[in-house]
Amino acid sequence: MYDFAGYAKNLDYYAIIDGVVLVAALALLVMLFAYRRNIRVMIVVLSVAVLEVLVMVLSSMSDHEILTVSRYILHYSMIALIVMCCVVYQSDLKAIFQRITNPRGLTAFNDGLNSDDELRETTAEILSACQDMAKQDVGAIIIIDSNNSINDTVLSSGTMLNAELTAALLESIFNTKAPLHDGAVIVRGNKVVAAGCFLPLTQRNINKEMGTRHRAAIGITEDTDVLSIVVSEETGIISVVKRGEIKRYMTMDKLKDEIEEAFGISPNAIAKRQAKEDKKHHGRMQ
Repeated sequence: MYDFAGYAKNLDYYAIIDGVVLVAALALLVMLFAYRRNIRVMIVVLSVAVLEVLVMVLSSMSDHEILTVSRYILHYSMIALIVMCCVVYQSDLKAIFQRITNPRGLTAFNDGLNSDDELRETTAEILSACQDMAKQDVGAIIIIDSNNSINDTVLSSGTMLNAELTAALLESIFNTKAPLHDGAVIVRGNKVVAAGCFLPLTQRNINKEMGTRHRAAIGITEDTDVLSIVVSEETGIISVVKRGEIKRYMTMDKLKDEIEEAFGISPNAIAKRQAKEDKKHHGRMQ
């Protein structure tokens, strides 16, 4: 076991390196759990780590053996938590290593540099497709991933397309006779990155009127920062989901607002962006 008490008594300049490594590790941990919206898991992990350090410090300060059982329980509990986190978040860890080793891999299809006009055209195409499919009771699930939040495991479960988004393309994908109609379409900018993708299903209890598509639409938004659009095959009702919360009975105007917000081209988003650019410009002038 590490002697933290002795370490604290003999601090030197090398402790700065330890501090930087500790801060970097904590920052990465916080980013991972905040991204996955599992703050409670992060609190549990950090609590066990802090308890282990405190028990080690107390035992090293004593002149005889104390807290032996507590030290071993906390030590192996920490190891078990690390292993469990690696298992639960293996897809995210895999995606991180894939991006490090192959930065031009699966997620490099869209560079996110679409103009506002292109994104408005894309919005109009999505609205047209959703309206047509709703009228014909054609089921669909469209995921707008503006922040590249969806990992490569989900993308690779479908067929990579990297095709320019049009209403005709979406309607042909979700045609009941098409091979990809059961899965989700992943949209980044004005591109359909992938189609026929399998999404994680929410484990929450939902309205019995909602089926597997709605479960998938909710499930993906619980773990990633995306907008899900669902067209019900049974009722033609259009729904959107953000952060695990579903809104049903969307009109075209409301759906347009949600899509523009997801693309960052809503009036509020543009105003914020302009204010940020003005602030940068003002800072350079000074």
